[in-house]
Amino acid sequence: MDHVREAYGSVAGLYIDLFGAEDKVHADDLALIGRHLTGRPGPVLDLGCGPGHITAHLRSRGAEAIGVDLTPEFVEHARATYPDGDYRLGSLTDLPFADTSITGILAWYSTIHLPPPDLDGVLASFHRLLAPGGKLVLGFFTGDELGPFDHKVTTAYRWPPGELSDRLTAAGFTEVERLLRADDPAHRPHGAITAVAGS
Repeated sequence: MDHVREAYGSVAGLYIDLFGAEDKVHADDLALIGRHLTGRPGPVLDLGCGPGHITAHLRSRGAEAIGVDLTPEFVEHARATYPDGDYRLGSLTDLPFADTSITGILAWYSTIHLPPPDLDGVLASFHRLLAPGGKLVLGFFTGDELGPFDHKVTTAYRWPPGELSDRLTAAGFTEVERLLRADDPAHRPHGAITAVAGS
């Protein structure tokens, strides 16, 4: 993941300007996130939190949200901008939280740079951290076929929603909601899947 950290670090200021505020997030996306990751006691992890704005939104809704990102520039920005928040340096592939200790996980486009063979291990780690009945909200770019594309920061992957759902099932999750949004002039086709961790 070193190349991902370096790539985002090199464009952190521009990324923050373009995306680093709650009003830059689609209202339907915020509603989905809030619907599934608030209203229950226990910590919620925003993994790949970037500038920290969605973590802050979750905290404003009463969630015990913790932002985790591997890019130091993002964590520094989040700590300065949201000083009452909890922001930590960390990687999706090495999460120092106890098994079944987490109520919810938001992975909002934070798995898009993982090579497909690495995704299953990360999803298994998410499942291990979540208490039974805990929820995962996963944002991703969609496509008819699984494959890489030239993301503006570094190589990313498109996933057919059904195939991603199958990967979640194999990791012990049950899909409960899906939100898909077609291409428009400003965004690639993308979507989100919410899934519940089984026991």
